[in-house]
Amino acid sequence: MTEVFVPADVPNELIETYIENMNQATQGTGMMNLFACDQKIEHLNDDFYDGNKEIPLTSNDPGHLFEIGLRAYEEGHIGVLAGQCGLISHYARDAPDVPYLVKLNSKTNVVKTAQKDPVSLAMWNMDDVMSLVSNGINVVGIGYTVYLGSEFENEMLTEAATFIREAHDQGMIAVVWMYPRGQAVSNEKDPQLISGAAGVAACIGADFAKVNYPAPFEGMTQPESLRIAVEAAGRCGIICSGGGSLPPRDFLQRLWEQINISGCKGAATGRNIHQKETDEAVRMNAACHAIICEGATVDEALAIYQG
Repeated sequence: MTEVFVPADVPNELIETYIENMNQATQGTGMMNLFACDQKIEHLNDDFYDGNKEIPLTSNDPGHLFEIGLRAYEEGHIGVLAGQCGLISHYARDAPDVPYLVKLNSKTNVVKTAQKDPVSLAMWNMDDVMSLVSNGINVVGIGYTVYLGSEFENEMLTEAATFIREAHDQGMIAVVWMYPRGQAVSNEKDPQLISGAAGVAACIGADFAKVNYPAPFEGMTQPESLRIAVEAAGRCGIICSGGGSLPPRDFLQRLWEQINISGCKGAATGRNIHQKETDEAVRMNAACHAIICEGATVDEALAIYQG
């Protein structure tokens, strides 16, 4: 097991609980293989149905996400399944032992930035999270999205900081999605802005921050530029967005670079896993785990995916 740094706002009597939750989320490696299942709100149905052109029809059923999560848990290669509290509530009794990360806020993509700066405030609180725990659901942490640069950033930052503190007070981990977005943001993937967002995540106490893959700084490659954000986050581990669907080798190559060149502490993958039939999706999750947690090469991970 990798040594776990315990934040000072975790109660002394819950240090072991925090360490246990962190070890579940990272499988004892300090590296997080996060299965992102929050897109039913964030992207509506665009990621789940395309008339069976590229996305299998099975993906339209949200139960598909939890079937993948349960299989990946039983085979030992999932860190956390991240989804909204209500979605987890629908399916978690079928798979109570899977480590869950409960998203407390979300917004759709219907209202565009040109119309209004993005704002995503909490729909649930820690009492709702703890009700899942009291019913035997294995919740290891909470998640929250902040749109840095929005005119509403202060409300989201305040809520995020409060929930992080409350999660730590229960011995849980906290992950923030840190996305520069709003009319004041001309380039959402500006590398300096992404690095700034990573530093903000550290300042509000998050254990991990999910960021988008930044554009490169002048004179640097893209993975080298992401490393600046990793350094800016300090003890807050950066996990990079999986982004849109890519060919398997391209996706795994990018993931390897994010881990081994950028120094990320994991990745959050959604579409590159769930836009596949169940068996194939489970193998892709295993391939991600191999790179993130086991130091596998791209060829080794690709062989796992290909079965």
